Amino acid sequence: MVPVTGSSQPEQKQRILHICRREMLRPLRDQILRISGFEVDSTLSATDGLSIFMTKPFDLVLIDVEGEDGIPEAEHLCSEVKTARHEQLVAFVCNWRVAILTDCPDEILRTEFDPASFVEGVRDIVVRH
Repeated sequence: MVPVTGSSQPEQKQRILHICRREMLRPLRDQILRISGFEVDSTLSATDGLSIFMTKPFDLVLIDVEGEDGIPEAEHLCSEVKTARHEQLVAFVCNWRVAILTDCPDEILRTEFDPASFVEGVRDIVVRH
């Protein structure tokens, strides 16, 4: 059932593209975001992520950065996304160390083991922009 606001129009879900190479974590995050009211497309591959990105608009591109070794790929993907759509909101999900080593995304969402904190961080990013 689609939530309805005060008008007769159904509420539009915010659409997120989630790119995460961690096979065990990606579906868990996707499910948490869906349960929290977001529409989610996701993939394990940066190349596939860019292809999906080109097919439709997203409110947020969420790129998981696993450690310092993942920074070059994440920054490249961020750059490609921003080149295609300069106004696109991009956030990295990463640890504190990665956060200080990169400046490509619009936002940094610190890795947390608390699903409620993760969703609140995503919601905050989308609302502020």
